[in-house]
This record gives sequence, C-alpha cells and structure tokens, in this order.
Amino acid sequence: MDLPLIWFVLIAVLWTGYLVLEGFDFGVGALLPVLGRRGTAEAEAAVGGADDEQDPAKRRRVMLTTIGPHWDGNEVWLITAAGAMFAAFPAWYATTFSTFYLVMLLILVALIMRNMGLEYRLKRDNETWRRRWDLAITGGSVATPFLVGLFLTTMVRGVPLNSEAEFVGSLASIISLPGLLGGLAFVALSVTHGGHFLGLRTAGDIREDARVVAQRAGIAATVLGGALLLWLISSNGSPMVVVLAVIAVVGLVGGLVANRADREGIAFVGTTLAWVGTAAAYFVALWPNVLPTTLDGGAPLTAAAAASSPMTLEIMTWAAAIFMPLVLAYTAFSYWVFRKRLATHHLPAYAAVK
Repeated sequence: MDLPLIWFVLIAVLWTGYLVLEGFDFGVGALLPVLGRRGTAEAEAAVGGADDEQDPAKRRRVMLTTIGPHWDGNEVWLITAAGAMFAAFPAWYATTFSTFYLVMLLILVALIMRNMGLEYRLKRDNETWRRRWDLAITGGSVATPFLVGLFLTTMVRGVPLNSEAEFVGSLASIISLPGLLGGLAFVALSVTHGGHFLGLRTAGDIREDARVVAQRAGIAATVLGGALLLWLISSNGSPMVVVLAVIAVVGLVGGLVANRADREGIAFVGTTLAWVGTAAAYFVALWPNVLPTTLDGGAPLTAAAAASSPMTLEIMTWAAAIFMPLVLAYTAFSYWVFRKRLATHHLPAYAAVK
C-alpha cells in the first residue's frame, strides 16, 4: 500500500472540497454589492419587481442568510488540508508555507476581515455600520480566491529550489503570469459558482438577478479558466491532465447552458464539476512532486522525500478511514436541512444580535 500516494490524494480531495464549498461562499460575498441593490431590469421584467423584493437591505440579508449555516464549516476544509499537509508531508508543509509566507499571511488577513464582517454586521441596527462590514465581506471574498488561485497555480508551476530542494528565490519569483491568471480565474469561477448557488437557494427577484449575473460572470470564467487550463496542459500535457481539463471546461459550459435554461441545480453541478476538474488537474500535474523547481540544476521536492514515517501515515490512515465518512455525512446532512429557497418575505423582523 503506497501510503504517500494515498495521503497525496486525500490532501487533493480536501483542497477540492474547500474550493467547491467555499467557492460559492466567496461568490456570494463578492456579489453582495452587485445583487444587494435594486434588481436588474431583466429581473424586474421577469418577476414583476415587488417593492419588498427590491429593498437593498433585505436583499443583502437574504444573500448572507443562504450561506449563514455553511461558511464557517466550509473553512474547516482549508484548515484540515493544511493540517494534513503538516502531518503527512512535513517537508512539503514547511517549504511551501515558508516560501509563500506573505501570500499565506494575506489569505489569513482576508479571511479574518471577511469572517468579522459576517459575524459583526448584525451587532448594531445601523445601516452605515452594516455597509462597512459588507465591504469587508466583499473585499475578503474577492481577495481570498485570488490569493488561493495564485498560491496553487504557482505551487504547480514551481519555485526556485536548489539541489537540496531548499527555496532560494525571492518574493518576485513567486509572482508570475500563470499565477496571476490562476488568481483571476479562481475569482471568476467563484462568482459564477456563487451566482448559481443563489439561483438555487433563493426565490423571486434575487434568483432572477443571480442567474443574469452568473451568466455574465461565466463568460469571463470560461475565457480565464480556459486559458489557465491551456497553460497547464502545455506545461504538463499528460493524458489525464487533458481529460480533467476537458471535464472542467465541459462542466462550466454545461452549467452556463443549464443556467440559461432555468435549471439552477444542474448549473450548480456544472460549476462544481469545473472546480473538481480544475483541482484534480492541478494535483495530477503536480505528482510525483509536491513542489517542482524552476531552477536549472535544482531538485524538486518529491512526495517520497517529503512524507512522514510509514507508521505515522498508517495511524493517520486509520483515523481518516473512521472520521472522514462521518464528516462527509454531517456536511451532506447540513446542506439537506438548509436546502429550501429563501426570499425577502421569509426574513424575520430585524433585531441586533447582542
């Protein structure tokens, strides 16, 4: 049993789960200033534009209520992925997190500001107070996927490692055109994913607006994501990477077609498939390394060299076999419980949370 390969796959699954689940969270937050205002002309014509459904404050409350039961649980996937890297591949964790220290710090700051906004915006019954925290939510929801996309793309591309697999570069060496393209593509896909999620979880004008915005964002996601996957194929053209890239593109385009046909559930599945295909292509392109090198004469950090001892991996495998199904079952149950559509008339009277 190849335990390093098993744990590499499990870490890939954890990162994929994070991108799929937190992706629509980020999309909802990024769309807050767009959909959290009076509805678009298309939506008003389609639904009739009831006054209550055009109230910006109520629209924002509906949007944030759709992710309220999920956003903090979704972030656990990121924590678990980082923890699994630390336990299963300590050298990978140490080299990667020290190399991308500033990027990791900015991700942490963006997440903190976003989470503070989600927690504190209802602490006072004051519109100015809530709007300021809404800016924190939106800023964090845009910055985080951009930085995560930059990080993962650059990790797959590689960084300057010397013959002993030690980082010898600078901040400039981790900023590249593929990395920036990855950040932009992740933001566009998050916005599209979030629009499909809102189309699936809301009713009335917000649903129609979300479908319109998701369609527009999906065009940008297709262009940026397609360019990103073409770069990945050109740098690592293995048959499996090509297949996964095609799956991602087909999922995204199919989701846009379904969204246009008023099939939000299929549209959300389409962007989910796009995330899964993209993340899987990244990790397939990475293996058997965990951090490639861009330095002539340098040595990549391989999974075999970065792995923990066989006994450590075996103990962790048994723990994962027991607890991973429980986590997946609870996650599925929580999404099933909060599956119904929301509209402005479902909102209770406002009361500031003490």
